[in-house]
Amino acid sequence: METNQIDVNEIAANTVAPSKLNDKSLDGTAPFVRQADLETSKFYMGSLMSFLSTGDDTGGRTALMLYQAKPGNEPPPHIHEWEHETYYVLEGIMEFYCDGKVMVAKPGEFVFLPMGKAHAFYIRSPHVKVLIGLQANSDHAVGLDSYFLEMSGPAESMSLPTHAVTYVMDDPQHAVRVGSKHGINILSPEETAKLTPHYPGFGVTRDLLQE
Repeated sequence: METNQIDVNEIAANTVAPSKLNDKSLDGTAPFVRQADLETSKFYMGSLMSFLSTGDDTGGRTALMLYQAKPGNEPPPHIHEWEHETYYVLEGIMEFYCDGKVMVAKPGEFVFLPMGKAHAFYIRSPHVKVLIGLQANSDHAVGLDSYFLEMSGPAESMSLPTHAVTYVMDDPQHAVRVGSKHGINILSPEETAKLTPHYPGFGVTRDLLQE
């Protein structure tokens, strides 16, 4: 087997540091590495979200977030107009409603939510840690990552915030206004009942499940 004779100093000289959030040098053509830390994380409506990549980093094609949350942090039912959304559960249990299906996802399980399909979820364990992925399915760039950022504030720690404003506490029109700029259609109660008929309702408390 042939190997390249590479000087270890040359490798060290070309090893890059983790990229910062909003790195203007990234445009979808440059490789990068990023970690979940205070600099890349935000407090998002009662949860902690770390932005491992955004649409700005990938030419608008993909984004990946590490999401940590607890029951009561869930968003209202909605539709993504610009991207597919995926969830990979690392810790905890989530229950998803989409296209007439109910999906319970536990650690090691993956959920796909197609663009244009109404969906909602509940957190069914005391805490969840999941990877949220976005994939553009049209000429339009992904938009949910920008929505998350606009609905967030600076993270003060790598733990869930205390006394944070959640969707249930917030003015519903706030999410509607921000969502309209980023391809997110927040559903009214009437639309929710029609498009997610098995969903018990936004803000409903669900019993915790055993992993």
